[in-house]
Amino acid sequence: MLNNRLQLYLDSADTSLWEKYLPSGIFYGITMNPKLLRVAEIEASVENIKSLAERAFELGANELHLQVWGESTDVWLKIARQLSAIDWQRVMVKVPLTEDGVLCAKELITEGVNITLTAVHASHQVLTAISLGADYIAPYLGRMTDAGQKGIEEIIAMQKIIDETESTLQLLVASIRQIDDVVTLAQHGVSSFTLSPERVEDLLKNDLTQKAANDFENDAKWASN
Repeated sequence: MLNNRLQLYLDSADTSLWEKYLPSGIFYGITMNPKLLRVAEIEASVENIKSLAERAFELGANELHLQVWGESTDVWLKIARQLSAIDWQRVMVKVPLTEDGVLCAKELITEGVNITLTAVHASHQVLTAISLGADYIAPYLGRMTDAGQKGIEEIIAMQKIIDETESTLQLLVASIRQIDDVVTLAQHGVSSFTLSPERVEDLLKNDLTQKAANDFENDAKWASN
């Protein structure tokens, strides 16, 4: 999983958005959770997610981060194994970094399941992820800031710990409220981000760039006359 390239993920279960953005080549993959499935009016079932995964891979997704659900760790383990079996290499199973989640993740990692520890809100949690041998850890930047934490500083500290320990763990920053935060974190070595559709629009839009493009077109039309 470790690489030197920037990895952007589309945080949505809306296939119309996948069809719009994945062919652009900007996005490395897709992240989903039960909330995003509900927003897309898709029932949280392994069968539905398998169908979604097939479509995402057809459109060029390199990775899917798919979250477990259920009322017990036994159910989490069952669903995690089923999600991983969709594609052992390209599916990352998202497990909340709680005490139960850690026990669940440990068992799955020994079975060769790719793990993303999610719902992370503090820099010290990266220590657990490194110790377990998880593939990714997903800090919720916006929610950290909402809770009165210095979210940017916490995530920079996480990246520093990863770098200093020479871990292969990757940060996958979620809950991003403004594109400027992505720029700031990228300057500190963070390379994986998942973006909501609103942030994707922010990423691709710049008024001055659009004006320049319009000016080029106007110049071309003038020349043709």
